Amino acid sequence: MRKKAVVLSSGGLDSTTAMAVAKAEGYEIYSLTFNYGQRHAMELKAAKRVAEAFAVKEHLILDLDLGKIGRSALTTDDIEVPKARSEKKMKEEIPVTYVPARNTIFLSYALAWAEVLGASDIFVGVNAIDYSGYPDCRPEYIRAFENMAHLALKATVEGKMRVRIQTPLIHMTKAEIIRKGVELGVDYRLTHSCYDPSPEGKACGQCDSCFLRKKGFRKAGIPDPTVYADLGGA
Repeated sequence: MRKKAVVLSSGGLDSTTAMAVAKAEGYEIYSLTFNYGQRHAMELKAAKRVAEAFAVKEHLILDLDLGKIGRSALTTDDIEVPKARSEKKMKEEIPVTYVPARNTIFLSYALAWAEVLGASDIFVGVNAIDYSGYPDCRPEYIRAFENMAHLALKATVEGKMRVRIQTPLIHMTKAEIIRKGVELGVDYRLTHSCYDPSPEGKACGQCDSCFLRKKGFRKAGIPDPTVYADLGGA
């Protein structure tokens, strides 16, 4: 019987690469996506494309309205998505695109589904190198969540299961992530990263996520397939 893994999937570059790693390692994939009120809802379409391309066992999309809990530029039109931030600021400041406790909420749902499925492994594409400074992407956070998980589930307390939060990309640069994905056959045309896309779905080219994506493809020496609104192409 194949081992099972729950893979958090936003339809973005990192989560798709993490899914490719899980597939390469022989896991039967259960993809989990959240419709949490994000303004970049294009990611839901991307997550569906990715799930189909990877022929996942099941793709579950859960509806949550995180905009009712806390203010974030990703969940309300009242706060503008910051554009053209410097790398220095990305490393020093937590931006307004931070969604309060988002990864904790997402991982908790993944944990619940993993227990039901009997899946010991949860894959998440967090990264602590080329990222926007979110606190819930750091290795110490992931370790703490994993420790909590062992105290939280019936299956773990009874010794029937040991949860592993798999973060294969956490110490990789964006360029290294892209090279790894290409090596594993990822088609990045399926993915979406932009925080503030145009109504037509084109990437803005100026938000943190677009900046890091552009930088990653450039450093990797691989053509960027993204259609950017500010350039009309990659």
